[in-house]
Amino acid sequence: MALVMAGPVPPQAKRNSLSCETEFRLVSQMARRKATGTSRATRRRHWWHLRQRWRMLGVFEINAEHEFYHLTAMIKEGMHASVQTTMDTPDQDTLTAEHFKAEETKSHEGFEMQTFAAPVFAKLRRSLDITEEEYMNSLCTGGCYLQFVSNSKSKADFFVTNDKRFFLKTQSKREVMFLLSNLQAYMDHLEKYPHSLIVRFLGVHRIVIPNETKKYFIVMQSVFYPDERINIRFDIKGCEVGRWTNPDTDGKQIIKVLKDNNFKGQHIALDQEKSWFAHQVKMDAAFLQELNVLDYSLLLAHQPLHQDELDGKHSLANLVMRTTKSLDLDDSPTGSDPPTIPLLEGTTGEVEPDTSDCGSGKPQAAAEGSGEGIPLQEINCRAKDTRTDSELQEFHEHHRRLLPNCKNAIHVIDGPERRYFVGIIDIFTVYGWKKRLENLWKSLHFPGRAFSTVNPAKYSHRFGQWIQDHTQ
Repeated sequence: MALVMAGPVPPQAKRNSLSCETEFRLVSQMARRKATGTSRATRRRHWWHLRQRWRMLGVFEINAEHEFYHLTAMIKEGMHASVQTTMDTPDQDTLTAEHFKAEETKSHEGFEMQTFAAPVFAKLRRSLDITEEEYMNSLCTGGCYLQFVSNSKSKADFFVTNDKRFFLKTQSKREVMFLLSNLQAYMDHLEKYPHSLIVRFLGVHRIVIPNETKKYFIVMQSVFYPDERINIRFDIKGCEVGRWTNPDTDGKQIIKVLKDNNFKGQHIALDQEKSWFAHQVKMDAAFLQELNVLDYSLLLAHQPLHQDELDGKHSLANLVMRTTKSLDLDDSPTGSDPPTIPLLEGTTGEVEPDTSDCGSGKPQAAAEGSGEGIPLQEINCRAKDTRTDSELQEFHEHHRRLLPNCKNAIHVIDGPERRYFVGIIDIFTVYGWKKRLENLWKSLHFPGRAFSTVNPAKYSHRFGQWIQDHTQ
């Protein structure tokens, strides 16, 4: 058998071989990169869809095919004109009786929109640092409204702005007249206790569509904003009869709001904030007792704090911003008169990036500079002691707290491990003769048990006691 010996490989053949190998490797790398890129894009789309599904949990977009689309479109048009009028009117820092009685009706094609006490609610929005531009963009130009779907027994219609920042709720004429007749007392209470947990009403309106419908509705700040990370919600009245909800949704796209009996064995873990929280609930309940109302609820939700939020809670930058936010906006210091921090007694802090947020997980702007162990009460020693003392006295007299640095600060309280969203809602039920008869009937059918329909004094005391007993 003859063997054929191969001669030396020509240089050109070597170069061709190397060129082919190099090209093959390049093609393989490009293919892998393309596959990786496709995989990453697929993952991004997947997470985007999951976030959208979570964002839309319990709500349905009121699009052109929805039964309420035309109604909400008219509401948005009417609200736009109403807010624009407020923007064109000078701010009213001092409210008069005429401002509380103010009514304005604007005619539009196919409907009329009536606005009540506009100067009063405009001032309230300013106190919450909500600009009229923000308010208009959210209510009038920020996409379709959402219809809120839950296990609530209320017959009212609930609409949510597309960014979920504001609620619109239809109300009966009696409820609206009750609110307007007690609006002065409501504003006085919020002035005395600026960090009250009672829900903030931001507008009262009436829409009239000839030969079709007449609806009163109110605009409220959403207690659960932002809600992307909220994992459980409760409606607490402080009683037991009828206060349990089956948490199973049966696969339906609704949000189950749980009740008192679902909360058994759990606590609101606030640590140092417990005393403030329990006391503020007590004062809010006492105010509602003066209005002769009952059957109000504490809306409660929570979400775990991220590590960056835990780390940033005690940063110097965060504490300075929170302290400034916690004072009246009108009294907030200017650049020529920087703030002292008399409110953080005995605390020390370091300048760290402020990554706290109210739920979105997006970091706030980082603080510049660095420092170690700076006693907070010594910051800006240039300020006069008289200013510091008056601020501290005013802070305690109005029962303020250090608000978190976020849009919905009034309704947010941070515990050691969880962020809580809290607010007192449904304050329109008056203890009249119907409720007195209901109280008598329930007393006979549920002897010795705690039910919701009791006189306002008993309801107020029991409500505050429940909060005291379930907060740590």
